[in-house]
Amino acid sequence: MSKSYRYFDLVMVAFVCILMTSNIASSAKIIDWKTSLWGLPLSFDAGTLLFPVSYIFGDILTEVYGYARSRRVIWAGFGAALVMSLYLWLVGILPGEAQWQTYAGDAAYSAILGGVSSGGIIIASLAAYFAGEFSNSFVLAKMKIATAGKYLWTRTIGSTFVGQAIDTTAFMLIATLFGVFPWEIFVSLLVTNYIFKVAIEVLFTPLTYAVTGFLKKAEQEDYFDRGTNFNPFRF
Repeated sequence: MSKSYRYFDLVMVAFVCILMTSNIASSAKIIDWKTSLWGLPLSFDAGTLLFPVSYIFGDILTEVYGYARSRRVIWAGFGAALVMSLYLWLVGILPGEAQWQTYAGDAAYSAILGGVSSGGIIIASLAAYFAGEFSNSFVLAKMKIATAGKYLWTRTIGSTFVGQAIDTTAFMLIATLFGVFPWEIFVSLLVTNYIFKVAIEVLFTPLTYAVTGFLKKAEQEDYFDRGTNFNPFRF
């Protein structure tokens, strides 16, 4: 019989909630801090501030509950993102009410939420999410075995280096190829997004330690993925 956990469902809900919110924010606004790093403007989509937290939750899930259970959560997030994007696309093509058109209108809807439901964003975000999250979880699980469960910070940060590199590169490249972002700011967005995402993971390391320690004690679980099938398509 599968072991029952007190907090697993809550962690999964928090993970999916953060994922959905960051996807909408990414389409809604590009932030510019009016400064530069090595000559590159520090501009990034608004989801960059929140999306890295989903990787922190991914680290916690894999560290405490193991890759297989983390895989289920990743697929739950994937499904939720797909449903959200498809529904927003459907809403966008439905006719708008006349009064609503006067104070908002289809143009405003397309400008703010159209990105979430456009073909380019859907493909880019889902492909990047899939590759990045599974890479992050796989690297952390393997590093946990290699370090015998010691030095948590090495695997949370190390897995983020890999996962975020794959995620950010895939998302920016595919989205830019589909015309979501102009090529002129491709390098700036790519570098800035990656730096911020990794920096947030590093800054949140003490919190990751605290939450992981609490969950391991509360759930009486500290899973090691020895003999785990890492096929992301296995359910």
